Amino acid sequence: MSNRDVLEKLALVLQDRKGADAGDSYVAGLYQKGLNKILEKVGEEAVETILAAKDADAKESRAEVVKETADLWFHTLVMLTHLGISPDEVLAELDRRFGTSGIEEKAARAK
Repeated sequence: MSNRDVLEKLALVLQDRKGADAGDSYVAGLYQKGLNKILEKVGEEAVETILAAKDADAKESRAEVVKETADLWFHTLVMLTHLGISPDEVLAELDRRFGTSGIEEKAARAK
């Protein structure tokens, strides 16, 4: 299975969980609790990813960074799905940025 297939499969599962019973699904429970709870989880996972990366630099351990980044990406995908935004929209935006320097892209957003 390609990485793109994993992303598409996960997006379908997350969409399906919108209608699931919160007692049977962690993600359905997040959806039921609403955007603020989902954002709280994204923030929590972002902090854990940062801490893992800081520790990995000192310990030369990548496994924890990979695990925490997976959690961050997962919860970000939950947020996007809750908001009705597909991963393809984010990928299209990243694709659009190819060939544009980060400095130019940032300057264009400031206008």
